[in-house]
Amino acid sequence: MKFDIIGGGSLGLLFGGRLAGAGAGVTVWTRSERQAYLLGSGGIRLRSPDAEERIVRVDGKWIETAHMEPEAGASPGQAPVRFIILAVKQTDLNDGLLRQIGRLAARGDGMASAVVCLQNGIGHMERIQTVLPEAPLVAAVTTEGAKRLDARTVVHTGSGRTWLGEWGTVASRHGDTRESSQKMLVSMLESAGFAAFLSNDMKDRMYNKLLINAVINPLTALFDVTNGELPAHPARRRLMRALYDESECLLRQAGIATDPDGWQAVLDVCDRTSGNISSMLGDVRSGRRTEIDAINGGIIRLARQWKLKSPLNEAVTELIHALHKEPLTKGAKDHGDDLGEH
Repeated sequence: MKFDIIGGGSLGLLFGGRLAGAGAGVTVWTRSERQAYLLGSGGIRLRSPDAEERIVRVDGKWIETAHMEPEAGASPGQAPVRFIILAVKQTDLNDGLLRQIGRLAARGDGMASAVVCLQNGIGHMERIQTVLPEAPLVAAVTTEGAKRLDARTVVHTGSGRTWLGEWGTVASRHGDTRESSQKMLVSMLESAGFAAFLSNDMKDRMYNKLLINAVINPLTALFDVTNGELPAHPARRRLMRALYDESECLLRQAGIATDPDGWQAVLDVCDRTSGNISSMLGDVRSGRRTEIDAINGGIIRLARQWKLKSPLNEAVTELIHALHKEPLTKGAKDHGDDLGEH
């Protein structure tokens, strides 16, 4: 079984490293030439929460120069089972990258490699489906915690669960073949040490993950604190609860089945990933665009569709926008991919 991991951030390195350690062939595609070289020459350094380390070999490729094409040489029906794990942020999802992924997914035997989408927020699945109408898409939601220390080192900061489910009609058209493929994916993830499950209600799961991100990400970025520090101050905790209550109420009124223990889930994530900085805080510190429009902005758009008000979400969205800096120079971008867990 082979995996193409698109993105060398925290989750890309965690999933790529664990899968490679379980015996899968793994290629990590990065936005940085230096990171691609370091991964290809030295592998991924995986560090467990108790500081145990191991190095696993992977192939590293630079997205800017490498042509994403399926491997040649395998006869139709004999190509290895292959999955593409899309582990970049929504801000990095452009049509050019998606078209490259479409070429990579093509196998020439009437089938195509499934594209597993790990993005935060909402709206990305519809966008990906528009650009890649023939690609079988798998929506994924994970609560794994990871922190990238450098270009090839990732710390698994907290174990969680990963849910996967087909998205759209392409996968459904292939019936049992796609179902079997998804079961193989879950089995491989389990072999790599992940708690992985198939789900038929991915939309609700994505919205419930959105609810957690909509509280933790913007507030850690605004207060410049780690996930664990966020609820430690009474005033910050009250603001967290107010933002959660507004967001959860909006989702319920829009027909989303929210988790009755959702508030506790927010606190559990803060506790389990207490030493992490959120991906949004990492972006703010580095002067990168954040995913605020895909996270809290997604809740705002949903509220407007249902003619509901979302004052707190609108406030934190505007505050994060005010922190956005001018685009980085090319040299500054070469330091690697996204930092912090998704």
